[in-house]
Amino acid sequence: MAMYEKMYAILCGAVSDAVDLMENDENQRAIQLLKEKLCEIEELYIGE
Repeated sequence: MAMYEKMYAILCGAVSDAVDLMENDENQRAIQLLKEKLCEIEELYIGE
């Protein structure tokens, strides 16, 4: 899998999970999840 495909998959999964959390009024958890995944994607990008 190419790096951009992996980054896209991570991002889409995180957005989907964050939406689920927000629908359950768990906004802080959604924010934290998105921040963590953003860092993960940045590390992947930098590492390539």
